[in-house]
Amino acid sequence: MIAEIVISLLLVTGGVFGLVGSIGLLKLRQPMQRLHAPTKATTIGVGAALLASIIYAATVLDDPSWQELLIMVFLFITSPITANFLSKAHLHRTIPPDSLPPTGTDSPWATLDTEDAAPARDADRQAP
Repeated sequence: MIAEIVISLLLVTGGVFGLVGSIGLLKLRQPMQRLHAPTKATTIGVGAALLASIIYAATVLDDPSWQELLIMVFLFITSPITANFLSKAHLHRTIPPDSLPPTGTDSPWATLDTEDAAPARDADRQAP
């Protein structure tokens, strides 16, 4: 009975995050906002559904599934990295480097190094 309640809660949680992520993808205006909603939906929503499937297989079927655990691990690793790559591509395509705010450190923003920036970067590395 407890396992069924936990499985039900996980499935409802996964469904809610999937729904909110889909609505966010449709309703949010800026590309970076639209990127955030489905990323959360995949990591938390799909992760909750996979966890429910793992618990179901382990408790009801008495056959734990390692494949779903591996899917969860790879999903939690790849989804944030993919979102980071997409946001960096958006940054490079739409925002000029001169208009970025200061980072608050000695390091510049982690942006694409161009040939024009290479001499300045090399000079910064050689400075004591």
